[in-house]
Amino acid sequence: MIAIIGAMDGEIAEFLAVLEGKKEEKWTDFTFYVGRIEGRDVIVVKSGVGKVMAALVAQHVIEVYKPDAIIFTGLAGGLNSELEIGDILVAEDCVQHDLNAISLGFQRGEVPYSPYRFLGCDKALLDLALKYKPESGKVKKGRILTGDQFITNRTLKSLQYLYDDLAGDAVEMEGAAVGLVATVNKVPFLLARIISDRADTYAHIDFASFLPKASRISLSLIQHILRGFA
Repeated sequence: MIAIIGAMDGEIAEFLAVLEGKKEEKWTDFTFYVGRIEGRDVIVVKSGVGKVMAALVAQHVIEVYKPDAIIFTGLAGGLNSELEIGDILVAEDCVQHDLNAISLGFQRGEVPYSPYRFLGCDKALLDLALKYKPESGKVKKGRILTGDQFITNRTLKSLQYLYDDLAGDAVEMEGAAVGLVATVNKVPFLLARIISDRADTYAHIDFASFLPKASRISLSLIQHILRGFA
């Protein structure tokens, strides 16, 4: 079974539309949709926004459904100038950019007293994703930064660390939290984001208007991955 997680309804809507044999299972306020896509057993769930919600759902999915892999998908704000709106960024690794214990001698993004900082995605899943040929735009690999804030002005001096310390290509609010849960539990993980905005003052407008198209792009990418997953 493959777990597919998105933060919002709009990020999983296209998956639910093609989910065969759909069954709903409830846990507290969350609904887990079990079925098949591309002949593969999958579970699709909306985590909610932010690191805590995403980690909570990811741990529940692992404990209850024991997936062979977790794929987190949705939108992200572009930091890399080479990325255009509609491009797919597949994480080679991800990190919590707002985790800051520098004053204690740790590096930005490093979980204190642990081996966890940059969290690598599964190479087999990454290679599959990079072979996808989208109808428009491009697929790139890079580093995705996660934090509990919606970035709308990436040029601020206070955010220069996104580039200087972390060399980020895109920024979002859930991926590295799920990546950490998956890494600790030794579950293969992939983070794939569609660039919806440039993390600037227009980010909230681009994000809302682009969401339906992004969900369709995500579905096509993950259908490709499911067809090739061994």
